Amino acid sequence: MDRSFFDAGELVGVLTTQPLGRVLDYKAPEGGCFAGAFVEVPLGPRRIVGVVWGPGAGDYDYDKVRSVARVLDVAPMRDEMRSFLARAADYTLTPLDAMLRLATRAPGLGDAPGVRRVYRLGSVVPDRMTDARAAVLAVMHEYGGLAFTLQELAAMAGVGTSVVKGMVKLGAVSEKDAPRDTPYPRLDPDHGGKDLTPDQAAGAAVLSAAVASGAYGTTLLKGVTGSGKTEVYLEAVAACLRKGRQALVLLPEIALTGEFLDRVEARFGQRPAEWHSGVTQTERRRCWRMVGQGDAGLVVGARSALFLPFRDLGLIVVDEEHDTSYKQEDGVLYNARDMAVLRAAGCSAQVVLASATPSLESWANVEAGKYARLTLTSRFGPAVMPRMAAIDMRSEDLPGGRWVSPTLRRAMQDRLDKGEQSLVFLNRRGYAPVTLCRACGHQIGCDDCDARMVEHRFLKRLMCHQCGATKPMPTVCPHCKVEGKLSAVGPGVERMGEEVQALFPDARVAVLSSDLYGSARAMKAHIAEIAAGGTDIIIGTQLVAKGHNFPKLTLVGVIDADLGLQGSDLRAAERTFQLMRQVAGRAGRAEAPGEALLQTFQPDHAVIRSIVAGDEEAFWSAEAAERRAAGVPPYGRMAGIVLSATDVQAVFDLGTAMARADGPLRRIGAQVYGPAPAPIARIRGRHRVRLLVKADKAAPLQAALAEWVAQFRLRGDLRMAIDIDPQSFY
Repeated sequence: MDRSFFDAGELVGVLTTQPLGRVLDYKAPEGGCFAGAFVEVPLGPRRIVGVVWGPGAGDYDYDKVRSVARVLDVAPMRDEMRSFLARAADYTLTPLDAMLRLATRAPGLGDAPGVRRVYRLGSVVPDRMTDARAAVLAVMHEYGGLAFTLQELAAMAGVGTSVVKGMVKLGAVSEKDAPRDTPYPRLDPDHGGKDLTPDQAAGAAVLSAAVASGAYGTTLLKGVTGSGKTEVYLEAVAACLRKGRQALVLLPEIALTGEFLDRVEARFGQRPAEWHSGVTQTERRRCWRMVGQGDAGLVVGARSALFLPFRDLGLIVVDEEHDTSYKQEDGVLYNARDMAVLRAAGCSAQVVLASATPSLESWANVEAGKYARLTLTSRFGPAVMPRMAAIDMRSEDLPGGRWVSPTLRRAMQDRLDKGEQSLVFLNRRGYAPVTLCRACGHQIGCDDCDARMVEHRFLKRLMCHQCGATKPMPTVCPHCKVEGKLSAVGPGVERMGEEVQALFPDARVAVLSSDLYGSARAMKAHIAEIAAGGTDIIIGTQLVAKGHNFPKLTLVGVIDADLGLQGSDLRAAERTFQLMRQVAGRAGRAEAPGEALLQTFQPDHAVIRSIVAGDEEAFWSAEAAERRAAGVPPYGRMAGIVLSATDVQAVFDLGTAMARADGPLRRIGAQVYGPAPAPIARIRGRHRVRLLVKADKAAPLQAALAEWVAQFRLRGDLRMAIDIDPQSFY
């Protein structure tokens, strides 16, 4: 067992966040240091942050070993956290230093505690409003009552610090000294519990008992949309707080946090700590430090909150556990749902996976007895599940260039007449997915990717959804130079907004898509306005399917229910089923009954029939049988290898060499497919080639992969990404 304390001058191994591929030896500083201590160490001419990982290796001249510069005044990294990072690195085949970077993503960790000067919104509106002052006020309104440092506020507003100082003198901004990092208010588990239905109370009792046991376990909390799953798992949070342990709730979408935080405050009397891209860097630092000290009882956050240094983590809730956004698709490739289970197992915590439409992986783990299952069968209060029906588009009389069928239009008019809301769902951002020249047939693509550019008419630009590049909307075809022949082909939500507004000119229409907002808080404010009844018809992408509650919404119309069934993704049927059931569940969540209409050209498709019939268990059983017969996840294992380089020949040569040298994989019975061009074969100017490895469920895949890829050196700008359990195949 590693020693926990090292005296001054003893060799310690320090893991840094630098991509060095190994632990470095240093001498313990005067006064010694603990294993897990965050330290500042010299590396060349710089000083960098690292963690004391254990004893030094002692394979270097002691006299030449440099000393730890100082021990940082933050809580040491606990043994279970170091073990989790190491196990996660082994599972995902990620360098350990990259995992440590995930666990130290907070600014100013080396800053000494003490007093700092903070800036908040003042009580006076300036008599003379300049653009610079308006920018400062806009940032402060956007972030509510959060505190800023002077440099942070000026940078976010794009102004000089003198502008902020001038607003302080006017009283428009307040300035005062405050402790650098303060504990979060204590959440009261007995503050505001709601009256639960018998269904909810039974589920809450089971989860609370599991948390109180202090042992590890994972439970799938399945309930139809609107059944009150949130109230059930908040009772598990209360049980965790009563034991003096910490809880983490992961949400798939930042837009959900506003409404959720309000519910937490109503239940516990205070707002929890937040960890996501919508909080300031100052608040991120506070959250990171207070979590480590045990002064934050509950954290609500995005997937990266899993890597916070919890002092005593007793519960992890993964809300909407099926959501694909829990998979990190760049940098360190990991699935937060799976990492939550790994993290909890190492610290004797409970995991609650909540969803109305669980992932097949979680369903299979329940069937295998690895996870427990709780099911809520009815909606909360008077609400009932919406009526589901398919609209057979083959028999609808629909003009060219229009997408709302007469049947759906009549249903929407009926809702307008009753003063109720309708949702038109199309999972396609922008105005049109393709811009085509009707003179030569050219489709405008990205200059750096093999992808079509999507027209965003609100922005008056074309955008690549792979690399984010944009360009002005041209008037002349870039290929044949003919003017006036460029045409939008197919609908996006912006185009649907135009069509719906033309069909219902007196209706209040809102387009809800993540790319239409300058900030997360602006998006959340618009969602709150819609929920309050400020819109008659909502046009939305999958953003609207994720946990929002629109009480007046009684009709959901899905424009293209067949969209997700296209392509070769092994999860296509599962994702279509989940998305359609989730978006349909937005309807009829209050007293008025709801209806969901799915426009489809394939009404007899097995997935469409399952969605309309609502026979979820039959769908999962059939899908599981197909996957089991094919030996694919969750009944087999897969790993994706993506090679990329600016030279297409170099990347294919490497892929071919790897496919031929597959001895380590053959020894475990694995198969290698490829190399083949990735579906999107070029992104940001880099050519991409994929290999796919398929193995039995019990095969030691990671060890074989590590041995296989170690045979090859990446020269020039060749890059390799290994994706264990890939969720997408782009």
